Amino acid sequence: MTRTLPLRAALMLGALAGFASGASGALAQTAPAPEAAPAAAPQTFDGEIKNNKGEPIGTLTIRDGANALVMRIAIKAGGLPPGWHGIHFHAVGDCSDTEKFMNSKAHVNHDQSKHGLLNPDGPDEGDLPNVYAAADGSVNAEVSSETPLTGDGGLKDGDGSALIVHAKEDDHATQPIGGAGDRIGCAVIK
Repeated sequence: MTRTLPLRAALMLGALAGFASGASGALAQTAPAPEAAPAAAPQTFDGEIKNNKGEPIGTLTIRDGANALVMRIAIKAGGLPPGWHGIHFHAVGDCSDTEKFMNSKAHVNHDQSKHGLLNPDGPDEGDLPNVYAAADGSVNAEVSSETPLTGDGGLKDGDGSALIVHAKEDDHATQPIGGAGDRIGCAVIK
């Protein structure tokens, strides 16, 4: 008897399905819902982070989606002094002057905002959260930004941009770079 109930239920569902397919009216004329367009794949960029001797100390990986850019920073052991470090997007993709990385110019800042994530008149487009180097000098961090990789105001414009790693942490308020100090790491973004 327990086997006949599922069989009866299946027969009734089959009869209802046949009625719906043969009937005229709203049920028979309902079109399937249109499929949503697939989301565009994020744009990506991979780069190498170098120290003041021009030696590679790590990598950066950028994925840029519709609402935000997500960047992963991986610096190997011995790459940085332990502790907090300010990081910023700088306006020119040039890390060739390894002693100070000044060829990367100032922060990306198209609308001339003040520096600092905590500044009421900021932040500028180059401002990013600090990263922390472990006791062995390694960093594994992921940060996001509203600054796009490509397009209007993008990091990969005509002269590119650079990710700069500073010797000290950024206080996110003091002008012009939050007291972050010397430039000790650089990655070209082109």
